[in-house]
Amino acid sequence: MAREQLQNLTEPMYYVLLALLQPRHGYEIMQRVATLTDDRVKIGAGTLYGLLSRFHDDEIVQLVSDDGRRKTYHISELGRGLLQKEYLRLQDASRVYTSCMAEAYRERSKNDDKP
Repeated sequence: MAREQLQNLTEPMYYVLLALLQPRHGYEIMQRVATLTDDRVKIGAGTLYGLLSRFHDDEIVQLVSDDGRRKTYHISELGRGLLQKEYLRLQDASRVYTSCMAEAYRERSKNDDKP
């Protein structure tokens, strides 16, 4: 059975793909994710190599070099599309949050004005 296509990215997936906008090997990816998130998101080796394997199998990333010691990966066009789709989904989630918070604030203000 074919692997189901990713619909939404987890946070580690999102940051790994962002890190791979430039070719990087595993340790560089982990460092870049930590830098991008001010150490809020830390990806362990097992998680990272599992993601890279899945991303490579699904053609989301490409292997650009393998010197026997380290493999260097880069995001593919398919991966860029997936990253863009996730970015738009997150933007929409932020928009909905802002709208709901504004509505709740207006309702609370309206109720506070009642005698």
